[in-house]
Amino acid sequence: MGDVLSIIRGLTRLLVDAARDLVPIIAVIAFFQIVVLRQPFPNLSEILIGTALVIMGLAFFIRGLEMGLFPLGESMAQDFAKKGSLVWLVGFAFALGFGTTVAEPALIAVAAEAAKTVAEAGAIENSVDTMASYAFGLRMTVAFSVGFAIVIGVVRIIKGWPIQWVIIIGYGFVVALTMIAPPEIVGIAYDSGGVTTSTITVPLVTALGVGLASAIRGRNPMTDGFGLIAFASLTPMMFVMIYGMVY
Repeated sequence: MGDVLSIIRGLTRLLVDAARDLVPIIAVIAFFQIVVLRQPFPNLSEILIGTALVIMGLAFFIRGLEMGLFPLGESMAQDFAKKGSLVWLVGFAFALGFGTTVAEPALIAVAAEAAKTVAEAGAIENSVDTMASYAFGLRMTVAFSVGFAIVIGVVRIIKGWPIQWVIIIGYGFVVALTMIAPPEIVGIAYDSGGVTTSTITVPLVTALGVGLASAIRGRNPMTDGFGLIAFASLTPMMFVMIYGMVY
């Protein structure tokens, strides 16, 4: 009986915490809908049910991260560091970045919309096959760039490079490419940097960085373990602009 009560209390706490996190956005929507627009909520019952499902999903998702993805990422990074094989560690870092990005729903949506817009502008043939090929190439380019970014981040942690200089150099390349890339691809490239940080990529990559910094002597998880996500947002901008110039 005590175990059941403990589980119920833990579940209740998770739901309350998730609901509290959603209060600001719910308050904003309610204010503008009721006070500014002065309109009743359409399908109020469905909205309430959907909100309840979001709260439950958020609660279980956060708990799942704490129980599964964060410990898994940290333990794998530490095991690779103890193994002492840079090749395997780099290979794992690239595969992690590529695999978690290539199936990201936001990236798929942006790539499809970009292909449609580019075709309508006359930059590519306005056909289903051509647009599908363009969108697929864009997805692969972004996924490859994220894998490359995680590799750079892992090497930075191992070597102890200051993160600010890596970021400054990276954005220097972004600015230079912006000046020579086709104007039609620049906005798409910049947006590609934002859609790569998915709900799976972020916790796994963060755990990888923290675990790796914890396992290497002389590295501080607070100063060296974080920053991989910044690389994952930076490199797609460069690679997509290059993709636009080549394509």
